[in-house]
Amino acid sequence: MSPTTTDEPARRATGATVPVLAFAGIVVAVMQTLLVPVIKDLPRLLDTSSSNATWVLTSTLLSGAVATPIMGRLGDLFGKRRMLILSLSVMVVGALVSAFTDALLPMIVGRTLQGFAMGAIPLGIGLMRDMLPRERLGSAMALMSSSIGVGGGLALPAAALVAQHTDWHALFYGAAGLGVLAIALTLLVVPESPLRAKGSFDLPGALGLSAGLVLFLLPITKGSDWGWASPTTLGLFAAAAVVLLLWGLMELRVAAPLVDLRTTARREVLLTNLASIMVGVSFYVISLVLPQLLQLPSETGYGLGQSMVVAGLCVAPLGLTMMFTAPVYARLSARYGPRTTLIIGLLIIAVGYGGGLGLMNAAWQTVVTSVLIGAGIGLAYSSLPALIIGAVPASETGAANGLNTLMRSIGTSVSSAVIGMVLANTANDVGGVAVPTMHGFRVSFLIATAAVAVGLALAFFLPRRRPESTTQLRASSEEDANLARAEQALAGEFPSDAALSGFRGRVLTADGIPVARAKVTLIDRHGRQAGATLSAGDGSYALAVPAEGPYVLAARAVGHGPLAHSATHTGHRPVDLDLSLPGETVSA
Repeated sequence: MSPTTTDEPARRATGATVPVLAFAGIVVAVMQTLLVPVIKDLPRLLDTSSSNATWVLTSTLLSGAVATPIMGRLGDLFGKRRMLILSLSVMVVGALVSAFTDALLPMIVGRTLQGFAMGAIPLGIGLMRDMLPRERLGSAMALMSSSIGVGGGLALPAAALVAQHTDWHALFYGAAGLGVLAIALTLLVVPESPLRAKGSFDLPGALGLSAGLVLFLLPITKGSDWGWASPTTLGLFAAAAVVLLLWGLMELRVAAPLVDLRTTARREVLLTNLASIMVGVSFYVISLVLPQLLQLPSETGYGLGQSMVVAGLCVAPLGLTMMFTAPVYARLSARYGPRTTLIIGLLIIAVGYGGGLGLMNAAWQTVVTSVLIGAGIGLAYSSLPALIIGAVPASETGAANGLNTLMRSIGTSVSSAVIGMVLANTANDVGGVAVPTMHGFRVSFLIATAAVAVGLALAFFLPRRRPESTTQLRASSEEDANLARAEQALAGEFPSDAALSGFRGRVLTADGIPVARAKVTLIDRHGRQAGATLSAGDGSYALAVPAEGPYVLAARAVGHGPLAHSATHTGHRPVDLDLSLPGETVSA
């Protein structure tokens, strides 16, 4: 499957594009923690049982998990900006449905629609890759990737303030208003990507993945209520295993699958996705533990006796620190690469949770813990899209980042289930009310530390890259598409005549001797680099073009003088062009 372009020339990104996309990511991430301040009151507010009220949160999680990879693939096929606007629009409709009801069923429907918007985050990452120059891409993707945590962290104090002083339905009106603002800004500021993946949408694959995810995540989120050894829980896990296995076998046979499992099985992609689950686990633990610790009465002997709003403000640095780590990540990654940055982030998280075991005695100590863990998660989350993008073709960035975002969601789901079970099993019964204990909080922090340790082990097995090669992988998508297609053509992954619309040939000396590892650069009529590659051992090269028109091919190799050759590309077939380098061969 190869990338192609639309007939319309791409509008270039402006200075406001990145903030607008990051704002959209923060808005949809708000949905995850919007109702956390009123969780304990939901049974009363909706006039239902506690077990039924949990569906208000579970439905958002399930729909987000299903929508994320599907919207990523639709964005690759039909336009990432278009799908981003669709995701935000569905979220606005869902928020309004929830705002106008006090009944359980309409509330679940509204919350399901709100979770659908989680696909906006991988779509935003894909848009950034398609439009931004390499010098801006690292920090931009870091900010967009961190928006998952930023939105969740900032929503806690804001939602607490609203819930404490106004009617709780105002939370949904506010979410709808933010969604409308994000749509308007996207329409005004964000251009559509010209890149498209060839092929069709894999509807059977989407249905199979959706069914498998629901069957897998449902017992994870409801296992505490149903019982982990109950026939329902075990039966759903078994059904999920069967459905996902059959889905995988089907995807391997489809020409244009929803998820390219062969790409997903690559070492770098697989290890990055597994590490993402561990980061998701560690992120959600602090969001579950600290608000409860802060709001427990001081009469318990360990509770900090803070109001809902103060508790939210103490946890808010988690999201703020994640936001401010984006430029720090860009500098670290440019120098050391995203693998090293991921390792640094995981080490900081480990320090945060390790120190947090002894920093639970005052509100200011929870702020310190939030800052440390927020910085680590910000670096870790920022590294993930760069690792994924560096390992997949440009035409698959939306689907690949969608799958990576799904892995994080699975991590938070597992974290929610496990920590909920730990806190429930270690709670004290006081007058019929289960009160979490300090022992439960500390065990939760130890579980987060163990997850980080597993993430670190996975990160150390990621392949090393030199910083300069990592920088090249973070080039703008126009250049990446050319490089990816040329590499695929040279590797024989598809017939080059059918897929490579560009230039190909060999780099030779003046005497006709092939030159290996010569740098061949494609320059468009505006003087901008449109692609680059290195010649193979037999001197062969292949460069795809983003559009028809005149180009200059510049070749350079150690021991040879430079060469520039003008050529025009028309039509949809490759142009054969050998490049003959001048100059004398110089021994090293």
